[in-house]
Amino acid sequence: MDKQKISAMREGGKILGGLLRDLKEYVKPGMSEKEIDAWVRAEVVKRGAIVAYDELTEKFPGAICISVNEELVHGAPSDYILEAGDKVSFDMVIKYKGYYTDSAFTMIVGGDKAGSPAVRRMISVTESALDAGISEVRPGVHLGDIGAAVEKVLRQGKLGVIENYVGHFIGKEMHMPPDVPNYGRKGHGYVLKPGDTLCIEPMSSLGKPTNHVADDGSHWTVVMNDGSFGCHCEHTVLVTEDGREVLTLP
Repeated sequence: MDKQKISAMREGGKILGGLLRDLKEYVKPGMSEKEIDAWVRAEVVKRGAIVAYDELTEKFPGAICISVNEELVHGAPSDYILEAGDKVSFDMVIKYKGYYTDSAFTMIVGGDKAGSPAVRRMISVTESALDAGISEVRPGVHLGDIGAAVEKVLRQGKLGVIENYVGHFIGKEMHMPPDVPNYGRKGHGYVLKPGDTLCIEPMSSLGKPTNHVADDGSHWTVVMNDGSFGCHCEHTVLVTEDGREVLTLP
């Protein structure tokens, strides 16, 4: 295994995990998305990392993706003021010592009690789907095994399974092949080996899973076609000699 890569991604993952943990505590009703984005950008710099989205060829207008309610992923920070009960997903990539790490979580603004039971359940099931996918990671496992585990939890939870956005490998680049789908068949696909680093990122919906890029001028924000709420959770995971290590925990 590449010791330099693993060391850098371990450090970067802890930075990202800690930042997202602190973000969850920071977010309150009455804050604007752009206000939160500015705080995140300042925190990335303060913690010695680089805002990865600044390096994209098609530049993203922010340091973090903020997707509210019917927005699924890639939400461009706007002037929208968060309200108690809003569902909000945060997705972020940082670069540290030349390597990228990527993580996402979904929360209810104002605390779980502020949201509807259906939204609370969607978040809980999607987090469980992420855990199920991570639990499959070890040398010799197929990517189809991970996808099947994620899909099973989402479908048992009666959630829409998003298929047109998937996870990915990560390291020297933000997105590397092969893809890591949130669906699949056991025993199919790429076989994991020690040293692989991948992003598992279940996405779900309360309604139908079809979605499109919104006509909001950003060319980034993805919304659900039927206006239902979407959910997104993600961790960067290292394949070890005998199992796995979640790199983006605080």
